Amino acid sequence: MPIYVELLTAVVAVGLIDLLWVSGLGEAAIATVTVATTAETLAYGLFLAVPTGVTVLVGRRDGHAPLAPVVRTGWVLWAGLSAPITVAGAALAWVAGGEAYFLIAFAGWPVYFAQTVVDGVLKGRGDTRRPMRHALLCNALVIGLDPLLIYGLGLGVEGAAVATVLARAITLAVSVRALRERDSGAGLLVGPVLRTGLPMSGDFLARALVGMVLVDLVAGFGTAELAGYGVGQKVMLAGVMVFYALRQAAMIRTARAEGTGSPLRAGLLAGAVVAGVLNVAASPVAGLFAADPGPAVGFLRWMTLYLVPFGGLIAVGGVLQADGRGGRLLAATLAGFAVQLPLAYVLSERLGVTGVWLSMAAGATLSLAAALARRAPAPARTPAPPH
Repeated sequence: MPIYVELLTAVVAVGLIDLLWVSGLGEAAIATVTVATTAETLAYGLFLAVPTGVTVLVGRRDGHAPLAPVVRTGWVLWAGLSAPITVAGAALAWVAGGEAYFLIAFAGWPVYFAQTVVDGVLKGRGDTRRPMRHALLCNALVIGLDPLLIYGLGLGVEGAAVATVLARAITLAVSVRALRERDSGAGLLVGPVLRTGLPMSGDFLARALVGMVLVDLVAGFGTAELAGYGVGQKVMLAGVMVFYALRQAAMIRTARAEGTGSPLRAGLLAGAVVAGVLNVAASPVAGLFAADPGPAVGFLRWMTLYLVPFGGLIAVGGVLQADGRGGRLLAATLAGFAVQLPLAYVLSERLGVTGVWLSMAAGATLSLAAALARRAPAPARTPAPPH
C-alpha cells in the first residue's frame, strides 16, 4: 500500500498538479507541460536501471554484507548517467526552440533521479513508508509553490517548472539524510547493479515506444477516438499503479528472501478487480474529462481483456527481476509486442479501433505465457553400454 500511494502521488505531482495550475494560462501552456512530462518519462526510463538494481542488491545484502558499496555505486552511476541524459534533453529543447520551461524542467532531472536512488536504497532495506512520505511531501510543496510562482510572482508557465524542481530539491535534502551508512565496505558494484536493472529499463522503454505507436495508429480513426484513448489511459492509470506496486513489493521481498505468497494470483486478482471498478466507473469518470465520453468508455470496457493478464505479468515481473531473471521478463515483453503491433494493424482494418484494443489483450496474454514458461529440463544422458 505505501508503494501504491508513492507511485500514485508521484505521477500526480509530475503531471496533473502542474497541468491544473497552468490550465488558466491557455492551451499553449498545457501543451508545454504535457510535452515536458512525456520527455521526463522517457528520460526516467533510461535511468531506471540504477534505482532498480540498487533496490535488488541492497535487499540481497541487507544483514549479510555491507550496503555501502551498493549505495556508493548508485551515486557513481547517478553522476555518470544523469548528466548526459540531462544534457541531451536540454540540447533537444534548445534545438526545438529553447523554451525556458523545457530548459528549467530538464535541468531538474538530476534531482529527480537522485531521489529515485535514495528511495531505491530505502526500499531495498524493506522500508517503503519513507519513500511514500517523500512523495507526499513533494506533492504538498508543488501544490503550494505552483500558484505562488505561476501567478503570485508572475512567472507564468516557467513558474511551474521552477516549483517542481524546487519541491524536488527540498524533498531530496530532507530524504538524503536517511542514507547515512554505519557499515563499511570498499569497491563498486557497477556491473551487478546494471545487469540487474537494465532489463527493467528495457521493459519500461519498450512500453513507452509501443505506446507512441498506438497513439499514431488510433489518431488515424479521428480526434474523438484519440481523445477517448488519452482520457481512458489517464483514468486507467490509477488502477494500473496497483500492478506496479505489487511488482515492487514482490521484487523487494524476493530480494530480501522473504515470503511473497503468489504474485501471479495477486496480479490476476488485482487485474480483475481493477477491470470491474473501471467498468462501473467508466461512464461517470470519463464524463468529467470529455464532452463525448463514448470513445473513452468503450476503451475502458474493452480493457477488461487486457488488465487481467497484464496485472499477472507485472506482478510476476517483480520476482523475475529479483531472482536475476529480468532478461526473461524483457524477452516476454518484446515477444508480446512482436505479436501485438502487427495484429493491431490487421485487426484495426477489419474491426476499427476495437481491433487495437483486442491486440493489446492478445499481446499481454502472450507476454504472460512467455514469462511463465519454464525451460524443459535437459534429457538425462544414458550411460554407454560397457564394451
